[in-house]
Amino acid sequence: MSSRNTVLSKHQITQKTERIAYEIYENTFEEPIIYIGGIAGNGFLFAERLVQQLKDISSQQVRLFEISISKDKPLKNEIKLSIDESDLTNATCILVDDVINSGRTMLYAVRKLLENELHVLKVATLVNRTHRRFPVHADFVGLNLSTTMKDKIAVDLGKNEAAYLV
Repeated sequence: MSSRNTVLSKHQITQKTERIAYEIYENTFEEPIIYIGGIAGNGFLFAERLVQQLKDISSQQVRLFEISISKDKPLKNEIKLSIDESDLTNATCILVDDVINSGRTMLYAVRKLLENELHVLKVATLVNRTHRRFPVHADFVGLNLSTTMKDKIAVDLGKNEAAYLV
């Protein structure tokens, strides 16, 4: 069994979520509407938390949507959005995932979003691994973590909330 080292506690996750929400607001405060797209699973759960924080601190309309993607084989199934894609025309969109590991999932999600004529696309993540195989840049980051290629980050946003190096 692999060992688990805590890299973020529940309290730290709460702090990082609030800070990222403020950073997003600072960068988008002139936009009347922003779209927050969470990658299905923990990415969507993290996106929900960011949306709640944004609604607490701003008067912007914040629209949450889910991006369904196969993380292991992104091209095997169609990547789907839970909103009408035409809503994203000229939109400011923040793409959210809990962890950027290799960058593959994020890259394919970006590709799907770029099928629309967006005004701005930014990326937010709770944990950003600095070793990855694909060129993805996160604009809003809770924690940057240097790891080896064989290290993995696991995030539990449930009862035992924490982020672990496994």
